[in-house]
Amino acid sequence: MGKGALMTGRLLRADKLWKNYGTHAVVKGISFSLCGGEIVGLVGPNGAGKTTTVSMLYGAVVPDKGQSLLGPWNMQREGHEARRRLGIVTQEDNLDPDLTAAENLRFFMHHYRIGRKKAAQKTATLLARVGLEAFADYAVDELSGGLKRRLVLARALVNDPEFLFLDEPTTGLDPEARQAFWKLIAELRLDGRGILLTTHYMEESERLCDRLLLLKDGSVVDQGKPAELIARVAGERVIEIEGIAEDRIRHFLPHPLPWIRPLGAGFAFDASSNEVSMHARELEEQKPRRFVRRQANLDDVFFLLTGDKLE
Repeated sequence: MGKGALMTGRLLRADKLWKNYGTHAVVKGISFSLCGGEIVGLVGPNGAGKTTTVSMLYGAVVPDKGQSLLGPWNMQREGHEARRRLGIVTQEDNLDPDLTAAENLRFFMHHYRIGRKKAAQKTATLLARVGLEAFADYAVDELSGGLKRRLVLARALVNDPEFLFLDEPTTGLDPEARQAFWKLIAELRLDGRGILLTTHYMEESERLCDRLLLLKDGSVVDQGKPAELIARVAGERVIEIEGIAEDRIRHFLPHPLPWIRPLGAGFAFDASSNEVSMHARELEEQKPRRFVRRQANLDDVFFLLTGDKLE
């Protein structure tokens, strides 16, 4: 399918979504939109409200307040019509272990009333799309974790959706399998599909997403393009240091220091300004156990905004 082939001008919208479990609010007034050809990331630690937000957007969870909309369709009132245009990759593989890879896809096609001949053609096309053509007759339990995730993605594409929901799709995968999955996601965006990605992996969100919403305790604490967020919140350059107490670090650096935070067994601080960078040379001369200069990243951003760290 060529670039932009699915772009219809429809918009997926979360409109002031709230969800309570008992007296605890797990999602608090979240609003955002997603259009075709765009990847929007919901980033945050476990318990931030990512999965509940996504579940409300595709109708699996009913919001206590607010609404989710796909174009003119309200997900709570017209969910059947809206879900015809959605594909969903949940955190769990939930594949049928008694069926082969190809049989899992063909069985799922029954829900969309796809005939046997067309289902066979579509199965072959989808398996090739995700690099599983050689595994068509493998039982699910014979597939690696990375291959199972590809099969779940292929299943989500059965109805040729305009929008994809990917809920922490690479959790538990090794780095090689994760990067292969990233490539598939990037290719799907080129089709013109809108993709909503929840993740707690810093590199994943920075590499894939056009925009990010950073969540903490059910609320959006900041949002923007990854590079813009990093520059605005964390600066340009960071120094990591171990083996010197915080008060000694501050003694050598100019005041006020834009920010300094705990990091592992040491600290990280903003070294974007030439003045801080120059004074940091004196710190380096104190022979700390570790001294590293690097670019600021989303881990810095999230810690500064929430006090947490991304995985």
